[in-house]
Amino acid sequence: MNPQWNGQFSRFDLVARTQSCARTIVLVRDIAIGGDDFIVMAGPCAVESEYQLLQAAEAVVAAGARLLRGGAYKPRSSPYSFQGLGVQGLQILAKARQVTGLAIVTEVMSPEDVPVVAEYADVMQVGTRSMENYSLLEALGRCGRPVLLKRGMTATLEELLRSAQVLAESGNPEVILCERGIRTFETATRNTLDIAAVPVLKAVSRLPVIVDPSHACGVRTLVPVLSKVAAVAGADGLLVEVHPSPETALSDGAQSLSFSEFQQMMDDLQPYLDLRVPASLRHSPLTVARCGD
Repeated sequence: MNPQWNGQFSRFDLVARTQSCARTIVLVRDIAIGGDDFIVMAGPCAVESEYQLLQAAEAVVAAGARLLRGGAYKPRSSPYSFQGLGVQGLQILAKARQVTGLAIVTEVMSPEDVPVVAEYADVMQVGTRSMENYSLLEALGRCGRPVLLKRGMTATLEELLRSAQVLAESGNPEVILCERGIRTFETATRNTLDIAAVPVLKAVSRLPVIVDPSHACGVRTLVPVLSKVAAVAGADGLLVEVHPSPETALSDGAQSLSFSEFQQMMDDLQPYLDLRVPASLRHSPLTVARCGD
């Protein structure tokens, strides 16, 4: 480990990697995130209708996704943009889980919404704009569901782990970190994927790390390339936007893959996944079990 990281990250003792706890495996139903399997979460940015979501759910599970993503509440930057279906969207997500068996990951935006979202979701997502909403993080510490914590668009890795520590201190050590690109001076892409964040976080933290290539670039054609990069860099999985008709999507259509594009991406990923060293071989047996409980 780089000596300069000593003390910078180890002070987040509930989420830092230690000799006695090298990694936490977050269990979502029967899915182990942070274990040997590369877990893909996929689906539309926003739940628009029951027909749209069920189409997407059936397509992504057929291609190999294990979790269905879909926003019922949408923190849009414009008040004129689609804001989500709310509870109706959560009910549609629950129906998709019943039909396909996919676990559900969806965003929660406020402490007041935590109880109702937890009724429907298997994983509670904290969006980039909410990473430092500490009242929300504290409420999620008591929600009884794993949390997917997205890195803030201008946040350092230290700040990301600080938010993870807040979740753990509030009673919830089941945290999945997500690198989703950061804001830089580059304008060719929506954000800039900080791929170095993956090996750094894996070195200093015990938590699983996934990558959101869709938000990292905002360009549909780059998503498969960045997904391969994430796999090679050691990420534990992906969060990918997939839509039945990206051109007509109510949210983030420019970065969403069609069903055929997602299937092709999953097929093309396999040779890169075959190169990965299983997590169980990278750590001693004493550090493979879940820790932080």
